[in-house]
Amino acid sequence: MRSSIGISLALMALVLPLTSMGQERGPAKPPPPLLREIVQGMPKGEKQEVRVIVATLKPGEATPFHTHRFPVTIYILEGTFTLEMEGRAPVTAKVGQAIVEPPQVKMTGYNRGTEPMRVVIFYVSDPDTPFLEPAHH
Repeated sequence: MRSSIGISLALMALVLPLTSMGQERGPAKPPPPLLREIVQGMPKGEKQEVRVIVATLKPGEATPFHTHRFPVTIYILEGTFTLEMEGRAPVTAKVGQAIVEPPQVKMTGYNRGTEPMRVVIFYVSDPDTPFLEPAHH
């Protein structure tokens, strides 16, 4: 019993200074979200696959006309990204902005600027789901 009390006191002596140091500054708080959006169509299976992709489009380049089975989140690292979706107004995002591409909507993305455009793409899907599926106009 004495050894467990001694060990407890020794641990408290080590932990208390760390705790008080942390209390002076307070816990780190997460910044507000860059994008907060309620989406439909997320995978509901027991397991999901997470993909993070970095893509570059040169000036004037476009993605193929396509759909996604699940929502896709895009964060713009460089340049300007223009997303054209069937039946919807075009969406343009610039450096530091993020957008969500909805599932089951025919779309294509463009770099209409004069500089290369780089994006980080976040895709959560059922395992082994194709990232995109070609669509016909």
